[in-house]
Amino acid sequence: MPIGRRELTVLGEFKAFGLVAEALDGDQTEPEEEYNYFLFDPDVTKQRDEDHLIEFTPPSTDRSDYELFIRTNRITWSIGSRVYKRFTLPSAVIKTCWCRMGDMKEALLSVLLNDSLTMYNTSGEIASVPLPRSIVSIWPLPFGLLLQQVPEGNSPLHSPFPLTIPFSNSRDASRSKRDIGYSPQHNYSAIHGYDYINKGKGASPSSHLILKDPLQEPEPIFTEERGRLNTMKEFDERTIWTSDHVPLMASFNKVKMQHSVWVAEVVSSSHEIFTEKLDDVVPAGVLPKQYLFRRIWQGKVSQTASSKVFLATDDDLAPVISFLLQDQRKLMCMRLQSIEINYEITYDTNLDMSWSVPAISAAPVSVTRPRVKMGSLPSLDIIALTPEYDLILYSGKQCLCRYILPPFLNDQPLQSKKSTESSSKINDLKIVGLADAVEGRINVTLNNAMIYRCTVQRSPSSSVLGDCLSAMVDGLSSNFYTHFLVTFWGDGDLANPHPSVDTEWHSFCKTVLQGCRKANLASRKLLNKDMQPSWEFLINSIYHKNYQKNNYISGPSPGTSFGVQEPESFEPLRRSDKSFYTDFLSETLDCLHAVYESMKLDILRKRDLGLLVVLLCKISIYLGEGSYLDHYIRDFPDLLQEFGMLERSRSAKAPPNLWRWLESCLRDGCSSANVHDLPILVCKGGSSVVNWARKIVSFYSLLCGAEQIERNLSTGVFCNITSGSSSNKEELTILAMVGEGFGLQQLDLLPAGASLPLRHALDKCRESPPLGWPAAAYVLLGREDLALSCFAHLGKSIAVEAHASMKLISMSSPYMLHLHPTTIHSSVSESIDAENSKTEDVDSAGGSVTDGMEHIFNYSTQLRFGRDLRLNEVRRLLSSAKPVVIQTPVNPTASDQDLQQAQLWQLAQRTTALPFGRGAFTLATTCTLLTEALAVPKLVLAGRLPAQQNAMVNLDPNLRNVQELKCWPEFHNAVAAGLRLAPVQGKASRTWILYNRPVEPDAVHAGLLLALGLHGHLKVLSITDVYQYYSLEHESTTVGLMLGLAASYRGTMQPAISKSLYVHIPARNPFSFPELELPTLLQSAAVMSVGLLYEGAAHPQTMQILLGEIGRRSGGDNVLEREGYAVSAGYALGLVALGRGNDALGFKDTLVARLFQYIGGKEFQNDLFNLPTSIMDEHNRNTGQIMDGSSINIDVTAPGSIIALALMYLKVALSPFKLLIPCLYHIFLLVNFLVSYLSVFHIFLLVNYFKPIT
Repeated sequence: MPIGRRELTVLGEFKAFGLVAEALDGDQTEPEEEYNYFLFDPDVTKQRDEDHLIEFTPPSTDRSDYELFIRTNRITWSIGSRVYKRFTLPSAVIKTCWCRMGDMKEALLSVLLNDSLTMYNTSGEIASVPLPRSIVSIWPLPFGLLLQQVPEGNSPLHSPFPLTIPFSNSRDASRSKRDIGYSPQHNYSAIHGYDYINKGKGASPSSHLILKDPLQEPEPIFTEERGRLNTMKEFDERTIWTSDHVPLMASFNKVKMQHSVWVAEVVSSSHEIFTEKLDDVVPAGVLPKQYLFRRIWQGKVSQTASSKVFLATDDDLAPVISFLLQDQRKLMCMRLQSIEINYEITYDTNLDMSWSVPAISAAPVSVTRPRVKMGSLPSLDIIALTPEYDLILYSGKQCLCRYILPPFLNDQPLQSKKSTESSSKINDLKIVGLADAVEGRINVTLNNAMIYRCTVQRSPSSSVLGDCLSAMVDGLSSNFYTHFLVTFWGDGDLANPHPSVDTEWHSFCKTVLQGCRKANLASRKLLNKDMQPSWEFLINSIYHKNYQKNNYISGPSPGTSFGVQEPESFEPLRRSDKSFYTDFLSETLDCLHAVYESMKLDILRKRDLGLLVVLLCKISIYLGEGSYLDHYIRDFPDLLQEFGMLERSRSAKAPPNLWRWLESCLRDGCSSANVHDLPILVCKGGSSVVNWARKIVSFYSLLCGAEQIERNLSTGVFCNITSGSSSNKEELTILAMVGEGFGLQQLDLLPAGASLPLRHALDKCRESPPLGWPAAAYVLLGREDLALSCFAHLGKSIAVEAHASMKLISMSSPYMLHLHPTTIHSSVSESIDAENSKTEDVDSAGGSVTDGMEHIFNYSTQLRFGRDLRLNEVRRLLSSAKPVVIQTPVNPTASDQDLQQAQLWQLAQRTTALPFGRGAFTLATTCTLLTEALAVPKLVLAGRLPAQQNAMVNLDPNLRNVQELKCWPEFHNAVAAGLRLAPVQGKASRTWILYNRPVEPDAVHAGLLLALGLHGHLKVLSITDVYQYYSLEHESTTVGLMLGLAASYRGTMQPAISKSLYVHIPARNPFSFPELELPTLLQSAAVMSVGLLYEGAAHPQTMQILLGEIGRRSGGDNVLEREGYAVSAGYALGLVALGRGNDALGFKDTLVARLFQYIGGKEFQNDLFNLPTSIMDEHNRNTGQIMDGSSINIDVTAPGSIIALALMYLKVALSPFKLLIPCLYHIFLLVNFLVSYLSVFHIFLLVNYFKPIT
């Protein structure tokens, strides 16, 4: 069959946008100065979990490519026609690529310089990795970055801008392991079995290195030889390609003139790498995952290195590695075999499945199956430019079509340097080069030096056609799908680059029904051959031919048939052609019927069902499937007049019926339901087109008692069930709905009968759901109150919090989004001020005021509470924005004025405590506009005298220091105002936070920073913003910022934040560090912030520092500040080892013994445990106002030590508190201390952690 022809869709003339940006900036760059660029897919920079939020993402055909433009030491990242980011490096860029490191969700932009490797994440943070030796190139892998070294004694021959590979991000960190303190795992990152073997044997450096984390050192690569691992020393093996989807590497040996393909595998325990000494050094479970490289293919296919290597997929989505050999003018392709061993996928080559096609240029493009993936590898076709300058599209080995240039390009003017060419060549445009392929878009270079951005991808315009094509991909066998693909792409009706929706659907139906016509034609030819009429036999006989030669007879010529003539282009069909087309139609009917059954469960797909059912009826008639035709006509009775009914069915096979299966499942249980009522694609794993039906079937299966068999259910369907406890079938079904991302929006798309059992399950669990469920499960139940309480546990990073926030919103219906934490903007709240005034007490003066609680009192609260005035009473009691009432006689005397001041002083102290209660009352109940500053209610310490016509009385500044009294209350008042923001509504932007910053620092903005940090909003601040706040040297601002940052990065051990906190702890600074005059309050806040930042990590070095700070000697601070610092250090130590108990890594016994000593136990000496504060203690002893002896002041150290032990053994069955009985006096003092000084900040943190032990 001849291949079809299609026109390229030209998006426009291409020019690197970096050049346009330089011209707009007025950059006077020399024209001959070299530059480089590469285009990449926007999905490269997405978080690894972002693609789970949207099940189907339609491919775009516009120019939405991302571009990195590199010139000398400058990099410009642009999106379309907009500059997104700019990077300036200290030296010239050698190479850059995108990569992903280990379990990090973000992509990293890795930039190779002469002496270092600089890495940027998508937010612009930087990490610089010093390189131990000269690195000539970097390459991305799925789990890290591959670095190729030069041999010893050779200097790298860096080209200014080599080829860049699109795939990689960062963080500011020093490379000293002593200064990092990143995690317990990283503390041992330099001690692996490989390093031990290499150092022990004096091995030479490795030719290749692996960088698996920006905070780790590059590790050598090993190869396997006879079961042992040896350092890879192949300096002649020059890497020419790696894949960021699968762990593959291609190299070329210039000496041997051969290509090689390597696969990276996880080191198994069978390799002899672990020694007894290593087991003594590294605890079990701490050793990170290691990789080895195994050569799976090598061959001498060319004398020079392949000019291009890329990965594509075959018809069955098997990976195909392709080498473009310019000297032989061909593209060599090899099919790879994937083998799963212990849940790890490895690859091998199959030499019997290799082929070549003529090509001078080629690229991978996503055309035929743009939405299909095999694991992380997307479906990729091959577009090749032949030596005859023909552009051919291949799917595996199958040639699909040839692309031609649109006619209007011949009218384009030539470049000036080409103006001397002949006119004949002007009209003979040819494609001479391909470059910059992204998805279905590619740059084509013409022989007139013009470069155009074109698209070869033809995405279906209708959803029904897209679903049918995806079903054909998933359901048809390889040979049938290849036949369909060739026929469909060879259709001349779609040669137009912009077909309409009706044209596309007509072409698809024509392709499918063409098999029906050929099957009937084959049957007719076979029938004519077996039952030939006598006259035809006589005319075609040899006797008749001989007789005709000897005697002239007028009439029809020999071979003339009086039957219906077939087209001349029809090729004779063999006897096997009938069965081929019949089987093809049968599988097509099964695939499309699965789509039909899935669409019946979506109330918005009625129109698509009407189109699809007509095609299914025609296929059923051709195949003689009467039961299928009857099934469709029962759903659409109007089709009876058009198609009628078959008198006799050729097959007794009953069509799968999802509605019948759901009914049987509810009536008799899932074990009694007929499994043949489920379409094959629904039970087939990895089929995305019928995911909707698969989810419904899995929910009904769990609801009706199906059992879990690994990741599948007993009914044969796959189901993703999220973690959580369940005691009945309804709760398990809800966990499955959350795991599958099936929220209330999706539930509304189901027909009423299908959604009713699922809604009943939600109603049954709504009243008392189990504890420990994810927040999305509570939102699905309509319990946003419980979802908000557990939301703080979801996020340890920006990526996790964004994913959680999107998932929460996706689980709600559009008309139920108001059930999220109340979000009333200031403009709306102003419109209901009149209603609010009705709820105020009658004794109020000054009318309506902004007290921070007005947004709660809206129409819904009036409907909920009605005549119940408790909510109004709470508001009245917690309001701090109005003067308090002072009861005095009508005619006061001089002594009464003193009494007024004394009474006002007592009431003012009560007023300063009100923000704590208001913060809990209004927690996460509003949001603010980006163009408005956050309104903080006033803190009024004045009083009013009702007996004297509400006369105002202020505190006498001569008797009391009012400003000192209001400093920290204003701080807590702003914290309460900031806690009103709802974290579920998304993160506050950096611009909005800086917009709220006053010209002069004050306590109000400091409290707002702490509130934003408690909600996790301070992650949007850059490190430069943090240091700008520190440079203000404002005490309350620094305290609020440190605590807020630590709460935002809680438990993450973020290196940059850790450094900024340790600067405020003198014990952490080196002895040669210049002495800073830091108030004890700032030191206490820094110590508490370190505890939050390292929460639950049990980091040994941090625990050692904090333990020493509990018993720190006096350094000139007063007694109260010293006791407060010890309590803060104890609280921080408890947070670092929170709930770890006996599992705390390292010196747990020594730690507990020292804490008992601080409480009042016996003296303890241990040479293995040296506190790091001896130098600072000696300095403090000489300069302090208090002379400390050698003994420990347990009155100072006991409260903090008791808190540390309590948090360390929190929710741990084993308890050491039986040893605390002799210390009841200190425990009593501690209780009094906590009652007096425990703030809403500590309550906010502890409430998020306290849960009953299950």
